[in-house]
Amino acid sequence: MHDFAFPITAWSTVLLGVLYLWLTILIIMVRRSDGIVLGDNNDRIMAKKIRGQANAAEQIPLGLILIALNESLNPAPITLVIAAFLVIGRYLHAVYFAKDGTHFRFRLFGMLFTLIAQILGLIGVVFGLLF
Repeated sequence: MHDFAFPITAWSTVLLGVLYLWLTILIIMVRRSDGIVLGDNNDRIMAKKIRGQANAAEQIPLGLILIALNESLNPAPITLVIAAFLVIGRYLHAVYFAKDGTHFRFRLFGMLFTLIAQILGLIGVVFGLLF
């Protein structure tokens, strides 16, 4: 094993990269099965899948940046908590968008955990820089 400066960030990136790839594959599968070339073809299920992937693309980068900054500024346990909230939150959120009929609480708790990760990440960076 390599002595790497950012193992928590690296593992978080792997887990979230797999998630993003899964969301992308789900969209491709619906496009092929329903003959949708561009957009969502006014299909509610397709629109939901597209939006789920887009939300992941919007939220994951900031989360990974905050994890990396915390990993360089703070003790590992703090960074692990932030990473856990982000990864769990993103997976919960993705389940809601990936499977039609899933209870909205997956989306609710997914975004709640994501926001907690971002808030803790921002606080951690500020404290790491100041102290």
